[in-house]
Amino acid sequence: MTSTLPAVTGAKVPAQRRPAPTARSTGRTQPPVRLRSSRSDLLLCGVLLVAILVVQGWNITAYPTLSDDEGTYLAQAWAVQEGRGLAHYTYWYDHPPLGWIQIALLTWIPSVLSPDSMTVGAMRVTMLVISGTSAVLVYVLGRRLSLPRWAAGLGMALFGLSPLAVVLSREIFLDNIAVMWLLLAFCLAASPSRHLWHHFGAGLAAAAGVLTKETMLVVLPALFLTMWRHSHRDTRKFALTGAVTACALIGFSYPLFALLKGELLPGGGHVSLLDGIKYQMSRPGSGFILDPDSGSYGVLHSWLYYDRVLPIGGLAGALLLILTWRWSVTARALAGPALAVAILAAVAMRPDGYLPAMYVIGALPFLALVLAGGAASVAHAVLRRWRADGENRAVTAGRYALAAVLALAAGAYVVPHWYDGTRTALTADANKPYRQASDWLGTKVADPEDTRVLVDDALWLDLVHAGYRPGPGAIWFYKADLDPAVTKTMPRGWRDLDYVVASPTVRRDAKDLPNVRAAIEHSTPVATFGTGDDRIEIRQIQAATAGGVR
Repeated sequence: MTSTLPAVTGAKVPAQRRPAPTARSTGRTQPPVRLRSSRSDLLLCGVLLVAILVVQGWNITAYPTLSDDEGTYLAQAWAVQEGRGLAHYTYWYDHPPLGWIQIALLTWIPSVLSPDSMTVGAMRVTMLVISGTSAVLVYVLGRRLSLPRWAAGLGMALFGLSPLAVVLSREIFLDNIAVMWLLLAFCLAASPSRHLWHHFGAGLAAAAGVLTKETMLVVLPALFLTMWRHSHRDTRKFALTGAVTACALIGFSYPLFALLKGELLPGGGHVSLLDGIKYQMSRPGSGFILDPDSGSYGVLHSWLYYDRVLPIGGLAGALLLILTWRWSVTARALAGPALAVAILAAVAMRPDGYLPAMYVIGALPFLALVLAGGAASVAHAVLRRWRADGENRAVTAGRYALAAVLALAAGAYVVPHWYDGTRTALTADANKPYRQASDWLGTKVADPEDTRVLVDDALWLDLVHAGYRPGPGAIWFYKADLDPAVTKTMPRGWRDLDYVVASPTVRRDAKDLPNVRAAIEHSTPVATFGTGDDRIEIRQIQAATAGGVR
């Protein structure tokens, strides 16, 4: 984009006057563009948004495999909608409840129109609202950080079309919603208007992101760096003070909520926020990410299985921007996203840290921006050097041809890899065993209302809609051992149950849950769906006296 000068009226410009310096001649970044006032930006962003929504929405209910986390958040959202409190069981302070309250708002309309459709697979469609909004915010942020139009579009495409992003953005994860709020905060922090209320709003949006998923807290230094760079010198202190105050006041509402409920500190007969924090801090680590025998190493390779370009290229782009910060305009403009990537990478590299598979979601938009920014920085440096050389047209044309060849070579490497990863997401049906198990439990069990089934949360709402009692009938398997409100309804332990649905999640975690392990050991499979480690077994408990099969 080139700078424009205001019209001059009432005076003639002297012929000898030199033209006003442009962003290119002074080395400064180009002024940010307002998306709504640029037809070219709106067109490019709109085309990319349609492509992203089509790719992410196609086959969304069938791939990837339903996860217990998705089922938990959706079941908690269902509890909010039904007025049953903040969770479908006793709420304890594992995550702030704002995340699934938002999911409840997103799923409210489809659940009213079709209550039986409030299951994990069907409700994944609502995540397209989140991923589409986040993709647009990535483009807006790129333009506000002075990226050229093509680079902002590249960042948006990397964020929305990477096979890794396609798979993870489909899932009902709190991280996806939290990232949307963080991106909004960055866009407000980089607002070209520099209004104080924009920075105050950035603090509010950041607080919403942290209260959606508390791990977003580590990204706040990068947000405040962005705000520092883009705020007006005269009002910088007020802007930062207002943003930090707004973020802190909203953030402290969570411990205040616990305090008012008498659940801030540990005590007899109730859960507590302090216990929740203690649990999160004491979770067994998954090992060093570069140790081949660690769980973190397996998580890393699960990310790289889908896409190596965005994680590795994004880290390389962040390193390039950090190393060239002193003399690169683009590096200084993208200091915030580069710092976010560095912080998130450092946290992931902790030797004894816990690294969940969805952790990378928080890094995806910043990886995309710094990779696009690194490409823009290299392109700008090369073109500036070529212009400075002042060589003849033939040499210049040859260099442009070389650049085009390099760009095509990069595309030839990326496109096939992305095609393979995305093709799986668009065609595979990983959730057929879950649908078959849901159908069997809904049609083959004689009296669902009086039958007690241990099940993971991916199927919990399916059973509720099939007539099982939510809580004592359809039982989220963790609660059979960990929730006193449930265990007191099982005086004989596993003998008071009728079935256990042994999904991969249930089999994996049963070793730490005595009632669940005993239920599996004292049961026989009556139906099996799928094969291998991904199979789902419906097992009838031998000591059961209630329920039955038609």
